[in-house]
Amino acid sequence: MWRALRRQTSPVLSTARFFYSSAPRTRQKLQRNIPLADDLAEWDLESDFSAFQGDDIPATGHMYLDQQRQVAYYLRLIENELPKLVAFRKSFVPPSPSTPLVVRSVDYAGEEHPATVKRSVVVPVAHLPLRNEAAVHRAKLLAGVRWSIEPPKNSGVQCNSEEGKHGYIKISCEDFPRPSMNLKWISDTIDRLVAEANDESHKSYQDLPLDTRHLEAQVMKAKEGEHARGRNRRPSIKDFPTEWLPRSVSQSVQPTCDS
Repeated sequence: MWRALRRQTSPVLSTARFFYSSAPRTRQKLQRNIPLADDLAEWDLESDFSAFQGDDIPATGHMYLDQQRQVAYYLRLIENELPKLVAFRKSFVPPSPSTPLVVRSVDYAGEEHPATVKRSVVVPVAHLPLRNEAAVHRAKLLAGVRWSIEPPKNSGVQCNSEEGKHGYIKISCEDFPRPSMNLKWISDTIDRLVAEANDESHKSYQDLPLDTRHLEAQVMKAKEGEHARGRNRRPSIKDFPTEWLPRSVSQSVQPTCDS
């Protein structure tokens, strides 16, 4: 009997569940979650609120005044707090020959960024502890494309005739997760470069000329006039240095005006 009754009532229940509307229940929930106060319902706009007398400004005016208050706050800080920073003032001391490195870093005001761990070091070749002119030439050869006649524009180093007579070397690193680790790697690399340049046992490559193709490529990309009218033409067989040839061949080669 119970099974039969269940079979008879199941279609009715399913039909009622299918056609049920949730609108009344939603209305009840809204009335329960957002009740209206009795005193708020009894207010009258005409009697309880006085007419506008022109004694206030619109919302945009209040926003403008808020900006003025913020500017005035920082002006008061500049007037009263900045003079206290004079106690922390330090006189500028130019770098000595024992500290010739110039370290450049990038910061995004405390925000995390992959470029914040990068460190770039620019050092004049004349400030490195190199023994002689041959060591200076070997240092330039070892630096390769990292050597330039003028300091990089974003290095913060001014071109000086005294310290820049042998050019500048720039080395960057961002392979490690911490800035100090990148800076340590750059420092160790410069130490190895100086030690290799001062090594007199390697004299096989000290007669090689400097490769300045990277400097010529920078001039070509800049397009500031030096790239035009054949000033930087492509090298040919005439540009092969005669001092590299054997003596018998170099004596027979006569230099021309085009070479």
